[in-house]
Amino acid sequence: MTTAGPLVPDQEQWQPWTPDELARRLSAVNRPWCVVGGWALDLWHGRQTRAHSDLEFTVLRADFACFRQALSDLDFYAVKDGTFQFLSAICLPAADIFQVWGYDRAAQAWRVDVMIEPGTPDTWVYKRDLSITCPRAEMVLRSTAGIPHLRPAAVLLFKAKHTRSKDRSDFARALPDLSAQERVWLLRHLTRLHPEHEWLSCV
Repeated sequence: MTTAGPLVPDQEQWQPWTPDELARRLSAVNRPWCVVGGWALDLWHGRQTRAHSDLEFTVLRADFACFRQALSDLDFYAVKDGTFQFLSAICLPAADIFQVWGYDRAAQAWRVDVMIEPGTPDTWVYKRDLSITCPRAEMVLRSTAGIPHLRPAAVLLFKAKHTRSKDRSDFARALPDLSAQERVWLLRHLTRLHPEHEWLSCV
């Protein structure tokens, strides 16, 4: 592991914010963002269904500085292939960086995992296959509290690539409540990207 700047904190020291706390801190940012991962499914369910070890949310690359300013009490580290590199206040993530962790030095804990996504304010693009696009307004839903989160079918498509025990549990919990539209979207893209996936027989 290589580092630059402060010593990289222990990667296990997570005390993630809740989506509500993140939304409060980002309330003045008028740029696209949304919660993804397991928390996005729980926002869709309308309740927390399990413990979450982190909090992931996406931003457009051109907007990273806006979000960094809103979360200026955090130190940021670019993450790639298990390597962490400190991002000084004047540095932006390199073009090959798609993940940035935010560390709260006062609390000695990681708070957020910022995922840098392609696309535009109007168009959502699946970062693992840039040919998969949709209007952002269709892909990002709002919780009852107004927190933006990725729609469940897209969250499950991300989870399908490296399916862990918690991903299987998330899928089983979400499946009964998926609308016909969500099922069709997920089935189409699973068939295309993961034609042997175990979930195909269930959707």
